[in-house]
Amino acid sequence: MSQVFDFFLDAYKNVTTTDLTLEALAFVFGIASVIFAKRENILVYPTGLVATVITVYLLYKAEYFGDMMINFYYSVMSVYGWWNWSRKRDDKYLVPISRTNTREKLIGFVLFFVTMFVTYLVYKAYNYSIQIPNYIDIFTSGIFFTAMWYMATKKLENWTLWIIANIITVPLYAYRGLGILSLQYFIFTILAIQGYLQWKKSIDNNLQIAKK
Repeated sequence: MSQVFDFFLDAYKNVTTTDLTLEALAFVFGIASVIFAKRENILVYPTGLVATVITVYLLYKAEYFGDMMINFYYSVMSVYGWWNWSRKRDDKYLVPISRTNTREKLIGFVLFFVTMFVTYLVYKAYNYSIQIPNYIDIFTSGIFFTAMWYMATKKLENWTLWIIANIITVPLYAYRGLGILSLQYFIFTILAIQGYLQWKKSIDNNLQIAKK
């Protein structure tokens, strides 16, 4: 057990107090954001914005440009999602939880591949030597990008994509020595599974009501 703790703590020996505090804040606000998302609570977006803005800074310093770019996108998409989830008509929210249709699935595939291509170009633009972890980063960036768009439009499939990408990201961040973020994504995975079940239950309940 001590070896596990040493593995995570060794990476923080030369980290400044400021950066360690910022990573801890990103951890707390990130977890809060996913919990609010699971509950379909609008606070998912302000808490998420705090987490993603901090994470963009930390990843830029670490030169993980793919992850940095996707977190910058999270920040932008959080503003859109905040607006979209808040829309009302006659005191009723206009965007319900739903499944993706064929058109939305196609858009998701396009977003996935375009994001991977753009992320690759970002690495090249910085003359970064792309290693296997970076290719994994490029792949997960495509998944996360699509998942964030699906979440902003309240599509059930966002949780499936979060689960897949989170499972990949946990060991990736551990390998990079970002122990707190690795633990965060492990918790994200559990919360994403719960979120999927909760949103699916909401859809099933609405379908039963509609049939009555």
